Amino acid sequence: MDRPTEVQNLEHEIATLREQMIAMNRLFSVGQLAAGVIHEINTPIASIFSNIEVLQKSLDVLERQMQDTATPKARQIVETMRSLLAVDRVACERISAIVRSLKTHARAGDEEFRDTAIEQLLDDSLRLIQADVKNRVTIQTEYEALPPVQSIPHLLGQAFLNILVNAAQAIPGEGSIIVRVKKQGDFAVIEIEDTGVGITIDCKNRLLAGGFTTKPLGEGTGLGLAISRQIVVDRHGGSLDFESEPGKGTTFFVRIPLRHQPAGEA
Repeated sequence: MDRPTEVQNLEHEIATLREQMIAMNRLFSVGQLAAGVIHEINTPIASIFSNIEVLQKSLDVLERQMQDTATPKARQIVETMRSLLAVDRVACERISAIVRSLKTHARAGDEEFRDTAIEQLLDDSLRLIQADVKNRVTIQTEYEALPPVQSIPHLLGQAFLNILVNAAQAIPGEGSIIVRVKKQGDFAVIEIEDTGVGITIDCKNRLLAGGFTTKPLGEGTGLGLAISRQIVVDRHGGSLDFESEPGKGTTFFVRIPLRHQPAGEA
């Protein structure tokens, strides 16, 4: 005898919630691991920065000592060393920027609402996808002036990252992602537009539901956008929606209240 449709629907909802809880627990574990890795990276990076400063000052002293007595070869060596130190500084600053981005996503136990620069969260998330999209996807940002938004930064950053990863993976070859930020009344509105393959009509209603994915087996869990919706809607009282045209791309719309209003307050 077939089970009633209501029972089947309930079983499906329970299975979906279970998958979401597993995914959130996985994110928490990854966040703890990332926090440890960040600590291990910060110490040697600080040491390298310190050594760069010492070497630059030492080169200044050496150049003053040489003055007119230096041979062309000696001056060439000094200039080469200055150039290499400049490259090292840029490389270290890039690593530090990535570490700062990871810090945002590693605060798994921090649930406090605080004033947040939405633009910084987006920039941090964009840095994290750079390695996957460089030389393939052009990224453009259009940020209007926006006041600080009350949010749980690491969660909202995770929602942005999920959407951006989805956008990047939707572009099979070369393409572009445009991120826009603007204020509409009491809400911050974030638009993430990609030139990817788009979403078919039959997939639209299922895309934000946990467990649905258009990726091949083993390449996606289908939970990223569902988790983003949970973070934006359930945790921040906002909304998450999208418009798409197959073959032309997709635009996600995230609306977050500027000021958090705890449940039960008028």
